[in-house]
This record gives sequence, C-alpha cells and structure tokens, in this order.
Amino acid sequence: MSTTVENSFIKHFQADVHLQFQQMGSKLRNTVRTKDKVVGSSTTFQTVGKGTASTKSRHGKVPVMNVTHTPVECPVYDYYAGDWVDELDELKTNANERMVVAKAGAYALGRKADELIIKELDTSTNYAGTGADALTKAKVLSAFEMLGEADVPDDGERYAVVGWKQWSDLMQITEFTNADYIGKDELPWKGTQAKRWLGTLWIPHTNLTKDGSNIRYCYWFHKTAIGHTIGSDVKSDISWHGDRAAHFINNRMSQGSCLIDTSGVVSMRCLEA
Repeated sequence: MSTTVENSFIKHFQADVHLQFQQMGSKLRNTVRTKDKVVGSSTTFQTVGKGTASTKSRHGKVPVMNVTHTPVECPVYDYYAGDWVDELDELKTNANERMVVAKAGAYALGRKADELIIKELDTSTNYAGTGADALTKAKVLSAFEMLGEADVPDDGERYAVVGWKQWSDLMQITEFTNADYIGKDELPWKGTQAKRWLGTLWIPHTNLTKDGSNIRYCYWFHKTAIGHTIGSDVKSDISWHGDRAAHFINNRMSQGSCLIDTSGVVSMRCLEA
C-alpha cells in the first residue's frame, strides 16, 4: 500500500472515499482504428494507394492501376499499474481499499492508452496556421480545407481533439454555438464532453501536448489515420502475499499506437496565453 495510507485512517469521523479528480480511462480509443487480440510484439496496418482509371483501345489490354500497398508496423508494449494493500491497514479504513486501488490503476492505464495515441498525433507535420494565435475560426477553416484537399472522407468518422482553453475559444465562435447554424441538438452546453460540428466530433482533452512556448497541439483527423493495437485489454487481479501480510493489486495491459496515414491528420497549433 502507498506509504501515505495513514492519511486515510479513520480517527474521529466517517468519510466516503474520493478518488482524486482524474480522467477515468481513455477518451480517444474509440476515435481511432483498433486492431484487437494482437499476438506477438507488433502488428501491421496496410495502407493502399489511390487508383487511377484510364481508357483503352478497342481489343487492347485493360490498363493496370498498380495500386501501391504500404505496410505500417505498430508495436505493442506492456504496461502495469499496481500497489500493495496491507491487511491490517484495511481494518483502519472505512473503504474497500482493494477496490479503490484497482479502479485507480485501471484509470491510469486508460490514460496511458490516450498518451500512446497523442504521441503518434504529435508526429504529424500537416500544420494549419501557426502557433502565434489561439484557435480561431480561420484556423479551423484552414484545417477543414486541408482535409478536403487530401480527399479525407467526410463520412462521420472525423474527429477533432482540443485542449480546454481551445474549447473555450470555440465557444466564442458563433457557428460553433448558435443553434441557427448547428441545430438545437448540437448545442455545446448540452454536454461539454463532445460536440458535432462541420461533420466532426469535437472532444476536449486535458493531456494534449503543450511545449515550452505555451503552444498546445490540437488535432483534426480521420479515424483510419491512426492505429491502436491491443494485445491485452486492461486486466486486474488481486493476490495474497503472506510474507508481506498484504494483497497486491495488479493492473496490466498490452497496447500500442501508430500513425497510418499522414494526410489524414491536421495539426492545429494554438497559443495558450
């Protein structure tokens, strides 16, 4: 158990358990292409190039497209999040400490999955605008144009992930908040965890990369542009260790991520004052 467990011992009052405010698992896993039950240390996503149609002469041979096939390797890594729970310490708390530790570990691994995806998004070099200003309407439209020019499908599987400061910037854009533009069912105050605009699901996220110049990296991407591999989903187990007179709660997973198609990701660098 954590060496600070004595802080939670019951002294003269009863208290409910409060897990420190945290992102409870992954917010991005369902926004990317996922390959489950991967066996081995890596897997491969195939990217297929564009085909070109052309004519042929009468009785001539049908022209061959020679579509390119490019494999993208996606490694799988093992991650763990565990802690000890002393048996006698459990007698001094009014909480199921083993369940608390198990939940905290599962949440941590969920956030690790997002971290892997964000790390791959950070490799994108398709920049919309510069990092000299906030998330403006002009920057959003520039990214929108880049996705369109790259023939990224407008098929309901586009996603945009921004920081909370950028979410506040979006709230100041009339087309993002006004029901006359987006319809009453898409108003942002009906739930700020996600909102659909411009054929895209916009999601605020706490842990996007922020560099030393106070520039937050936000992204607009298609689901198939990023790969997420799962060798083992989050699993938890509790084992008794007599030599420690304690239970060990182990949370583990085996997952990875990769950038499949660079043209399907647009980076919107935004200054945070």
